[in-house]
Amino acid sequence: MHQMTRVASLVIALAVGASLCAAGEPVQGQGTPAQLLVAFPDYCNTPDGMSLQPDNSIIVSMPNFNDETVPPLLMKITPDNKAEVFYKFPTPYPGYDAPVNRIAPMGISRAPSGDLYMADMQYMKDKDQKSRLWRLVIKDGKVDKMVLVAKGFNVANGTIVHGGYVYITESVLVEGYNPTMKSGVLRFKLDEANVTLKTPLKDDPHVITTFESEKKDWPFGADGIAFDSKDNLFVGLFSDGKMFKIQFDKQGQVKSNRLFAAAPGLKTCDGMSCDLRTDKLYVADSASQAVQVICPEGKVTTLSQNGDVTDKRTGRLDQPCEAIVRGNTIVVSNMDWPFPGFVNSKWQQPATLSVIPLDPPAAKK
Repeated sequence: MHQMTRVASLVIALAVGASLCAAGEPVQGQGTPAQLLVAFPDYCNTPDGMSLQPDNSIIVSMPNFNDETVPPLLMKITPDNKAEVFYKFPTPYPGYDAPVNRIAPMGISRAPSGDLYMADMQYMKDKDQKSRLWRLVIKDGKVDKMVLVAKGFNVANGTIVHGGYVYITESVLVEGYNPTMKSGVLRFKLDEANVTLKTPLKDDPHVITTFESEKKDWPFGADGIAFDSKDNLFVGLFSDGKMFKIQFDKQGQVKSNRLFAAAPGLKTCDGMSCDLRTDKLYVADSASQAVQVICPEGKVTTLSQNGDVTDKRTGRLDQPCEAIVRGNTIVVSNMDWPFPGFVNSKWQQPATLSVIPLDPPAAKK
């Protein structure tokens, strides 16, 4: 697919944006071509979670799984789209033994205080409840210290701060399929610290809701997480390509957890965000090399999709793992950490963020 000029891409975006959520089957292999937003320096190789800041900058978690000769980082994308180091994690991290003494930053979310809550996914190193949730205390625009919120996750993954709590997806709440695999969401007050989660993890009172996965190709359940403007929580199952809608009662307790959207429009549900102006969800569909849109009624359409990438500097999607709303664009983190059965066939540098223009949203009815 040819690289489009910015003007041509915007024209296409306007046309596609107008048709999103219209009647008909989900569009496959079409949509607006993604463009290059940022090509990272060579010491970055596996971008993952993103957090939009009030000044329109973006903090990007960089676990650097593809090449661990370089340390894990948080990178900052400035408002004018320059990449710079925001925080370099001490490696090895003091107080932990190998192999879990290397921080693995994944989902990251900003609290009203400016502090960042970050999932630390140690599952690839040790499956026995070694993953963690951290609060990064921000002082004068920099990381002042790291505070352990909780330890004892299996797969700490997506995070979101909402209404005085931090919510985090646990992709493998119970190991194995019997006959399904269980995953879930945990919730913590923003002032909680040094929590040791129960063993087995499924019995911990921080678990507020659970899900069952049937597909075994990629055994990860709850992953992407977002709230809409009506305080409904949405959680996507990575393995099954299913999106669930969770509603709360006046006391903040879960009153319903139901299937909201599923295949054929979705193959995998990775990181996502909600455009609070329209309540559309923008979901990274990693296996399909796509960003999908889920409309408020649950209809799925394709915003952007492309085949395997041979030149990263085109900015095309390359195993997208998170999609966030930034003004009238969607910014996409390209993890490029290949899994069997994905469109993405191999890792290559440079690590990139893509951008997809959107039609300015119409007012909600």
